[in-house]
Parts: sequence; C-alpha cells; structure tokens
Amino acid sequence: MRYISTRGQAPALNFEDVLLAGLASDGGLYVPESLPRFTLEEIASWAGLPYHELAFRVMRPFVAGCIADADFRRILEETYGVFAHKAVAPLTQLGANEWVLELFQGPTLAFKDFALQLLGRLLDHVLTRRGERVVIMGATSGDTGSAAIEGCKACDNVDIFIMHPHNRVSEVQRRQMTTILGDNIHNIAIEGNFDDCQEMVKASFADQGFLKGTRLVAVNSINWARIMAQIVYYFHAALQLGAPHRSLAFSVPTGNFGDIFAGYLARNMGLPVNQLIVATNRNDILHRFMSGNRYDKDTLHPSLSPSMDIMVSSNFERLLFDLHGRNGAVVAALMDAFKATGRLSVGDDRWTEARRLFDSLAVDDETTCATIAGVHGETGYLLDPHTAIGVRAARECRRNPALPMVILGTAHPVKFPEAAEKAGIAAVPQLPAHLADLFQREERCSVLPNDLKAVQAFVSLHGNRGKPL
Repeated sequence: MRYISTRGQAPALNFEDVLLAGLASDGGLYVPESLPRFTLEEIASWAGLPYHELAFRVMRPFVAGCIADADFRRILEETYGVFAHKAVAPLTQLGANEWVLELFQGPTLAFKDFALQLLGRLLDHVLTRRGERVVIMGATSGDTGSAAIEGCKACDNVDIFIMHPHNRVSEVQRRQMTTILGDNIHNIAIEGNFDDCQEMVKASFADQGFLKGTRLVAVNSINWARIMAQIVYYFHAALQLGAPHRSLAFSVPTGNFGDIFAGYLARNMGLPVNQLIVATNRNDILHRFMSGNRYDKDTLHPSLSPSMDIMVSSNFERLLFDLHGRNGAVVAALMDAFKATGRLSVGDDRWTEARRLFDSLAVDDETTCATIAGVHGETGYLLDPHTAIGVRAARECRRNPALPMVILGTAHPVKFPEAAEKAGIAAVPQLPAHLADLFQREERCSVLPNDLKAVQAFVSLHGNRGKPL
C-alpha cells in the first residue's frame, strides 16, 4: 500500500517510510492512497477472534509488503498481551442500548496504549532491521506522553523527548511520564499550553537541521500508525454488539480528532456505523465546525478534561482532504489561509456531507461533574471526565435509540481524582498494583521556556542516550 500527503506535494511512501516520516515533507499528513474495504461476510467471519488476531485482519492491508505476516502477528500478540483485561477492550453496559468501551486496560490506563504499545514495537522492528537510530519528539496534553514513553522506553534505537504544558496536566498524568527513568527518556515541561508544544513539534519536523543528521519520528496522532491501530477497536466493539448485521453509533471524546477519525475510517472500510458524535469540552473548535461550519481558533481554557484542552485539532486536516475529493491543492490553500487568519470554513455542500455522519456537543466542567455524579448514582460506575463528556454527548445527540450506542472510555478515572471529588464522589479508586507506588517514585523533568530554539538546543544536547547529537 502507498500513502499520500493531504497537501499533495510530498512523494508517496510505503508503510515503513510513513512510520518513520510522521509529518509529510509538504506539511501535510499521510493517508492511504486507497482504503481496503471488507465485505459484510468477511467482517461477520471475524466474530469471536482474539483481539490481536482481529487486529491482524484489520491492519494487515496497511502494512502489506513491509512487514511479514508472521512478524506482524507476533508484534500484535506481544502488544495486546500486556493489557490487564483478557478481552483487551471490554464493554460495560450503562443503560438501554448504551455501552462504555473500556480503552483504559493498558499499562498507562488510557486509550493511547492501543496505538503506542504497537508503535514502539513497530519502531524497534523496523529500526533494528535498518540499523538506524531516531529521535522521538512529541507533545502531550496528558495521556500521549506516558503511553509513548511506556511503549518506546525499551527501544534500543530511540531517544524520546516528550513536551507537556507546565502545570496543565493532572498529577497522575505527569508522574506517569516523569517517573520512567532512562538515559534515552527526557520529559520537558513547557511554560505554555498544549498547542504551543504541538507547534514546536511541527516546526521541528519542518526543519530538522538541529538534529545533525538524525531523523525525527512522530508519536502524536499525526503518525499514521496510531490512527491505524485505533481503527481496530471500532470493529471489536461492533462485533460484540451484533455487527455487521446491525448498525451502531459511537460517541468519542476527542480534541485532536484522531480517535474519531479512526471510526470514520472503520465506516469507510465496511463497518456499518450510522453516527459518530464528536464529544468535546469548552475548547470546542470541533463542535463549532460540526454545528456551524466555523473552524476558528479561540482562547484555550484549562479544564477538568485536560487531554482535550486543544485549540487546533491536527487530524482534522485528514477529514478535510476527504471532504474536498482528496484534492491536496485545495487542502493546502485552506490550511495556509487558516494559518494566516485563524479561521476556516468549507462550502455548504462539504459541510452538509460531514453532517450526514457527524454530530457534536461541547460540555463544560459543571455538566461533566453532573454527568459523573449521575452515572455513579444510577449504576455505581465511575467515569473519568473525558468519558463523562462522551456519555453526555451520546445522550443529547443520539439519533436512533434503537441502535447500540458505544461511548469510548478513554481513560481510567483514577487519573483524574479532582473531577471525581468535584462530582461529590468520596470513594475515588486506587491506582492498580503496577502503579501503586507512583507518588513515591523519583521524578525527572526539565522546565523550559516557550521557545523553539531553547527546546531544539535541549534535544541536540541530550540526544543519543545523554550524549550530544
């Protein structure tokens, strides 16, 4: 399979090169030149498969020609063998035709583990064979950083630099990153917000001269391998609930649009998905587009759901590419205009096309806490704030109550005790055994100014396992 850029000017690459490239050379994002499409009979035949085998069936077309089937099967079995629940992504029923898909059974208790445990193993496999060394440079609003470090910490050919906004992630999220110690692991707290961190990552990919010959690899959801891995759990949930013989709806807490874009791709690959709901917090750029065709920058506000405290949704460009007939020149012009003005709208026909599948809701902190309290009171089930937003959006935006509604449970509630406390819930869950001593572990982190040159100098100085690059 070949991959092309959303902006149309970068060379087409195979999977291995896309894995290592991250961002395309023209500033766009890589997408498959054409999607595989499965028949209903083929999807039905996957019912009952172990998660790692289902993952092999769904993802094999994306890596074909680059990774041998036997190696890919082994990598997937190792990846999902470290998850705490034997089902890997179990479903918990909250109400009539309403389920939470628990995507927090991995090592760092967040949905990012599904992709980043795989990404680390794929990088190790490819880099070992190629005899290359790379630098991972990533930005996180909370969960990506710990999942990336956990997934890649054992990679012999990788140096990891993860930036998070200083004092704008939860304490558990921060400690999950800063207590993993290693010569190749570097946590950087930026005196700014997530979008500042993300902009520095993008700028560094555009000009990698500071690396002195080493290449950058992306772990953020701009990396196609992350989107690819997230497609699988849509098929997994749907098969548990009667697909492909019935349609489903999904409500997805999302800030960067990657997780819900994976659901959009699952639908385009043949899964009968009737509705996708964009569930977000007061940082509502995606909701403003879906509800009113206004994709405009606004002030970033800290919230109880910090993983969605994002002003610009990187993966939204991938949807724009499809909405405009996969015309890279049109997308490049749109993104240039957005960069210049901070505003973006599409033609009414394009927006109407998006609304056929997507609905959206923005949920403030007060409503998030009310939802946590309400669900806990009704069922005894404790939601994290991101998943609570997904539940609220599902209940307000649902088109057809007869169809199963699946809310993506993106993080374990233990990561966000402040939200549970504000919801009036006294019995906050305890950290699982492998994280029980998290608050006693040594932390290692460098606080840097919101300055690209300072960050690049730090990476250059500390790369190659503590030796200057």
